[in-house]
Amino acid sequence: MPELPEVETVRRGLQPVLEGARITHLHLARPDLRFALPERFAERVTGRRITALGRRAKYLVAELEGDLVLAMHLGMSGSFRIEGPEGDSLPGVFQHPRSTARLHDHVRFDVTTGDGQPAAVIYNDPRRFGYMTLIARAEMETHPHFSGLGIEPTGNSLSGAALAPAFAGRSAPLKAVLLDQRIIAGLGNIYVCEALWRSRLSPRRAAGTLVKKDGRPSQRLDLLALNIRETIADAIAAGGSSLRDYRQTDGSLGYFQHSFAAYDREHEPCRHTGCRGVIRRIVQSGRSTFFCPACQR
Repeated sequence: MPELPEVETVRRGLQPVLEGARITHLHLARPDLRFALPERFAERVTGRRITALGRRAKYLVAELEGDLVLAMHLGMSGSFRIEGPEGDSLPGVFQHPRSTARLHDHVRFDVTTGDGQPAAVIYNDPRRFGYMTLIARAEMETHPHFSGLGIEPTGNSLSGAALAPAFAGRSAPLKAVLLDQRIIAGLGNIYVCEALWRSRLSPRRAAGTLVKKDGRPSQRLDLLALNIRETIADAIAAGGSSLRDYRQTDGSLGYFQHSFAAYDREHEPCRHTGCRGVIRRIVQSGRSTFFCPACQR
């Protein structure tokens, strides 16, 4: 599944076309994706201008003129492409093959961009695990998809002090707690592995051990919060990670996977200076975890 940096990369690729654009037509090839598409979807969005394109956790959030917000989730294999009036992909050129089979084109937004140019933004999803929903702007914070989401890992609000109350007294493994979307929104398996490696913390360590008896964060929890923010920032700057069928909006691969220090490096030497350990793979809650047992404690 595309993780937060990949979703942010998609947002940045779509933003120049969609922000300020007016939806002139919406074509639905089917009535549902993972869930049923919104009732009267085309009728409710056609003619509206997209005032902003943001992201919350792994959701793309398009604010529409009036009182509506369109929330979109890529699921496992969802992607967008941008086409001009002649069908050419915009922006850029596809450098690597990906699913562009029209059989899997499920939603097509025809728009007039802010500078008056026609374009189409097409959602393609072979596995149909993605979904879209319309939400009244005033109900965003209480909507089931968003009400329980935790701190975003992309700003200074993510700190040891912010995490300490959620970690205090927890005997659950650190990896499991970090994947809890109620604590940190959008943080996924790949980047948890990378942040724990940077922090030299074992994924099996009890989360509560990073909080002092008086409830304050330990130095190691402060460092973990910093490393989570920096790992996410580095991945966004690199264009995300391309695993299996993920691509950026212009079809090109992300490059952060070339910088992995732990994820998918089983049996390879640890990259920490002076460490002679070897990356090991274990399974936690059905997910692969990669770490160095020699230096991650």
